[in-house]
Amino acid sequence: MINVEMAKDYVFRAKRCLREARLALDENDAASTIRRSQEALELIVKALLRLIGIEYPRSHDVSDVLLEWRDKLPRELKDRIEDLASLISELASIRGPAFYGYEREGITAS
Repeated sequence: MINVEMAKDYVFRAKRCLREARLALDENDAASTIRRSQEALELIVKALLRLIGIEYPRSHDVSDVLLEWRDKLPRELKDRIEDLASLISELASIRGPAFYGYEREGITAS
């Protein structure tokens, strides 16, 4: 579904997440920096996918969708799509521990 208003809102919220990530970084809060950075990347990629009419899974890792639809992406992204997909996967995999820590082991996110 193409929904320009929703994509604009994703971009707005992604920018907010980046500001929060910068604040967390400035305060040496690595866990919040990771979490907010992941959210920003996820939102901006989903905004892009929405704008070009690609449905994405309701999950945090949309790297497979980017790779599958690389031909529909802007040329500037195509050259770096493998790196972007890898970053999306990596950040999605550590978003939980960056928020909750490792609860079973009693290790905090901090």
